[in-house]
Amino acid sequence: MTSTGRHAPAGTSTGPSPGTPTTAAGAVRRDTPVLELERVTLELGERTILRDTSFVVNQGEFIGVLGPNGAGKTTLMRAVLGLVPAAVGTIRVLGQVVERGNASIGYMPQTRSALAGRRVRGRDFVAMAADGHRWGLPHADAKTRADVDRVLELVGATGLAKRPLSELSGGERQRLLLAQCLLGNPKLLLLDEPLISLDPHHQKSVVELVRRVQQELGIAVLFSAHELNPLLNSIDRVLYLGSGVAALGTVDEVITRPVLSRLYGSPIDVMRVNGRIFVMSGGVEVEKHDHEHEHDEDGGHSHAHSHSHDHGHGHAHKPSHGHSNPHDSRDGHKHDV
Repeated sequence: MTSTGRHAPAGTSTGPSPGTPTTAAGAVRRDTPVLELERVTLELGERTILRDTSFVVNQGEFIGVLGPNGAGKTTLMRAVLGLVPAAVGTIRVLGQVVERGNASIGYMPQTRSALAGRRVRGRDFVAMAADGHRWGLPHADAKTRADVDRVLELVGATGLAKRPLSELSGGERQRLLLAQCLLGNPKLLLLDEPLISLDPHHQKSVVELVRRVQQELGIAVLFSAHELNPLLNSIDRVLYLGSGVAALGTVDEVITRPVLSRLYGSPIDVMRVNGRIFVMSGGVEVEKHDHEHEHDEDGGHSHAHSHSHDHGHGHAHKPSHGHSNPHDSRDGHKHDV
């Protein structure tokens, strides 16, 4: 596990997990850093969201991002997009300091029911993300049309291309949102709460779809969620945020009583029953409690799916202050952020 929050080295290699994906170009380098945080502090107003945080996400990793409500999951993703500047420290994507409009990042913001009433066809909806400068029905060139065809096929949504969003299920709309994120071949996907409002069946389908696409393309994914169990069989590692710090490692390393008690700032119990994991506080399942009282860190407003001109190719458009003790392992695999 990597503990970040005080002095974990940003360049630490976290090591590949079994089943390294490959691409047509050959084996994917799982030790290649895609996202690096070096002693980063993030603030919103007078609140410290993350403090002195360092960790590395490598090529081909599927990372589940978890934590109590207000822990900073959305803020972290917006910082990676260059929308929230780091108060201290450096964030790099593919070795370059973050900036707005990075075409190597695909981003799915939080969405609610806003898409359900739209009559725009699935194909046109995906194509809108290819040009963040304008709304309305797109007039795509041949290259863009080919890219739209590619991503629709990639996510198994070719059959949805001519159907309006208003006639699609929540899971089908999530396929189109994922297709938008994949335009232009990004190397890092940031998926902010894509399971919200989906029933368990559709949650399972979305997680399996993201995992399949992630492995096929050999890209890195940060997938935030309120609950661990839908991700349990798909993620390589988990990044758990809380109390201004975070823990990055395997499920067995992070989802433990000592680590989560420190991140929540109160005693936490971890129960494992029939292959599922329950995070409990005083007999209450804290993840479900957080979900019932959900609000965004920046004021309680949901993020409609939009594409700012600052983020081309349809990708990036748009706690208490407790301290932790770092426990850096010699091989760099364990981190406390």
